[in-house]
Amino acid sequence: MRRFVICLALVIDHFSICVAQEMQVIKEHKQQKFPDEIPAGNYSGITLMGDDRYAVVSDKSEEDGFFVFRILLDSVTGNIISVENEGFRSSGMRNRDSEGIAYVPDTQTLFVSGEKGNEIKEYTLDGQLTGRKLAIPAVFAKAKGNLGFESLTYDAEQKLFWTTTESALPGEGRVLRLQSFGLDMEPKGQFLYEMDDSLSERPLVMGVSAICALDGGRLLVLEREAKVTKLKIGSWVHCKLYVVNPTAKPSGTLTDTDGTPSEKAITKELLTEFRTKINLTRRNFANYEGMCMGPRLADGSRTLLMIADSQDQHGGILRDWLKVLVIKPYRVTE
Repeated sequence: MRRFVICLALVIDHFSICVAQEMQVIKEHKQQKFPDEIPAGNYSGITLMGDDRYAVVSDKSEEDGFFVFRILLDSVTGNIISVENEGFRSSGMRNRDSEGIAYVPDTQTLFVSGEKGNEIKEYTLDGQLTGRKLAIPAVFAKAKGNLGFESLTYDAEQKLFWTTTESALPGEGRVLRLQSFGLDMEPKGQFLYEMDDSLSERPLVMGVSAICALDGGRLLVLEREAKVTKLKIGSWVHCKLYVVNPTAKPSGTLTDTDGTPSEKAITKELLTEFRTKINLTRRNFANYEGMCMGPRLADGSRTLLMIADSQDQHGGILRDWLKVLVIKPYRVTE
């Protein structure tokens, strides 16, 4: 009996240590806007290139390419101190509805997902196309219109790209396909991800708008839903951030990338959720479409930087919001 009690105590103690080390949001900063530095746009993707410089795509920019913003965060709090627009770097081609962007340290290039053609292409840091692109599995050709590759991230630790469509492919309900690619541009694993039910009837937009690579092969997935009323008052955007772990051998793994989804999807854990809105006292409505990990703070915590699509500051009400979450990284110690 005594031996059983001791073993049980050790198990409980081990479990407590694991729980204490799980990822959590320790600070959610208020949204910030920088109208004098950031031009009105349709910002849909962001990635950190280093030295406080971020590449940002706008899905309705005049030409294909990306902006470079220098965003300085307070090293203690994570709050945004300043933003500087270093300009737009064009490929010289027409905009292809650029939605996601990822910086690859291994090649010092950027990859951008575009919903026109549903392709993910490589760019040099001055905005020129290299001619290389990811080999997209044929099943994604079924994606409808502007519900294709909204998200893109690169995991430098695992050396994998990750993407998924904003909405499920026809006939697949609320189940998305999380797809990875190697540095050889070839597809690797594919996993099922099931979105939550809608919070409202006939939302303006709903789906996965961004993915961000985390430590240990994990991914952070942003599910966002926007509801807009006829009079605009009462409109809102609800964001949910989920952590998933494709390396955990989920029961939803696909063996055939062109096959029918299996019954079970990868396990997801809610990290946090928040809502922005328009009402009589608040006008912080923000449709967040891009996110990436920012710099590590003085205490070792990580920053997550999010950017909203204002539709060119639609109606003079919407703003190009930036938001920072401070996250305690996922680390399990024994």
